[in-house]
Amino acid sequence: MLHLPRFCQRFTRPRLTTSQRPRLPLTALAARPAPTQSRLRVLLDKLRRYTSTGALLLTARPLALLLAGTGLLLGSCTTVRQGEVGIKRKLGRLDQQVITSGPKAFNPFLTTIIKVPVTTQNLEIRSSLPSKEGLSIASDISILYRVKADQVPNILQTTGRDYENILILPVFRSAAADVGARYFAKDMHSAERAVIEKAIQAQMNEVLAARGFEIENVLLKNIALPAGLAKAIEDKLASEQEALRMEFLKQRETRDAERRVIEAEGQKRIAVVKAEGEREANIIQARGKAEAMRIEAEAVRLTNQLINRDLTPAVLRYKSIEAFRELSKSQNSKTIITNGTAPVLNTIAQ
Repeated sequence: MLHLPRFCQRFTRPRLTTSQRPRLPLTALAARPAPTQSRLRVLLDKLRRYTSTGALLLTARPLALLLAGTGLLLGSCTTVRQGEVGIKRKLGRLDQQVITSGPKAFNPFLTTIIKVPVTTQNLEIRSSLPSKEGLSIASDISILYRVKADQVPNILQTTGRDYENILILPVFRSAAADVGARYFAKDMHSAERAVIEKAIQAQMNEVLAARGFEIENVLLKNIALPAGLAKAIEDKLASEQEALRMEFLKQRETRDAERRVIEAEGQKRIAVVKAEGEREANIIQARGKAEAMRIEAEAVRLTNQLINRDLTPAVLRYKSIEAFRELSKSQNSKTIITNGTAPVLNTIAQ
């Protein structure tokens, strides 16, 4: 890299005598500069090159040391994110202390920090479930699970980091085969699916809870039934829908009939109430007329009583005389038939 050895060789090699030096043509000698100026120029050029290269090396060494120190410092620090825990592995041994979220420093030559997520994880698989009649039902399955933070050291020590393939999936396949064999294939495509999911989840938790895992849910999706069974289920569902439709129509007709009966009963009650009202009105009117006639008859009776009480024989005789006197004033002749006791008036004109 340095031109220093080549520069030093120029001053350490043996000097040539005048006879040993090559002779140059006269034209070259005329163009050649003076020996002192040429050597000074060459020396200055060499010193300039040496000085710039040495300064560059002197500057690069601290920079390289700084970069190396920075890389070592960054390599000895890590950050445990939210939703993760860390476990230190020193010389192949796992530390039982769980590291929570935040920046952590460690010795990168002896220690490694293993990060494990403790939030809910979604394990998507495509699997076949056996049914009670011996059919194989294909389905997309989501297993929602969570790692317990305090059990992470035990999980890494007994199972390792590939716990999904080593532990969770085998337990699921066993539980799914056990639970699926209790139900018919059509049940997996109906409301019984939620019951099947809960049963698989409960059976998985029985095994995995002690190993540091919590199965939050098991979801069966995109269930693919055999072609013949799917057609039979569709026909059955269509028949059930038709039966439900007919039952709905029957109930609607029943409700309409009940409504018409209620309306007729209402009209009947209205007519009865109206007739009763008219009858009551007639009774009240008749009672009013009867009462008026009674009052009128009573008035006539009282009048007659008063008249009979006041018509004494003397008054009657006086009234008779007055009547005859009025008759006598008439110019016409009149014949009056009496019982022989009444007075006979002479009506001859005066």
